Amino acid sequence: MEGNSKKWFVLCTKPRNELKVTERLTSIGVEVYTPTKIEVRQWSDRKKKVLVPLLPSMVLVQLLEKEVEVVFNVPGAVRFLFEHGKRASVSNEEVLAMKRYLETVVQKESKTLAVGDLVKVPLLEQEAILLSIKGKKCLAQLQKLGAIVSFQLQWAIEVFFAQKEFV
Repeated sequence: MEGNSKKWFVLCTKPRNELKVTERLTSIGVEVYTPTKIEVRQWSDRKKKVLVPLLPSMVLVQLLEKEVEVVFNVPGAVRFLFEHGKRASVSNEEVLAMKRYLETVVQKESKTLAVGDLVKVPLLEQEAILLSIKGKKCLAQLQKLGAIVSFQLQWAIEVFFAQKEFV
């Protein structure tokens, strides 16, 4: 019975070949998931947005137990990850949770805070008015105390949008 259901397996790839292996496996009809994020990389003459895999040298493939050898037909696939002598598998719930998390992070990063927005200061759990944003740092004035505090922009975005979703 177990051999008839598809499972997610962790396939190891050659270094920096995750996206190429994903393309190749998709072209032969294998369901593949490679979690990625966009990073800004600095070169001497420019900055560029680059798609970066979150699991270095790994992709997730969904296959029947008897079909696992088909992945080695594509260049760049090296081996499966093993755990306690068996092919390591990932539950469908974990893959879905990873997809949902990455979707919400991308949505949060695409939205921005503006000076004057009301945010909840991390760790203090106090509401504050955003005074300025410089790089990754925020300055905000606490509403109750009037004190000015500094914290990371990412925390403010997470707290701000978490509030918006539940209100």
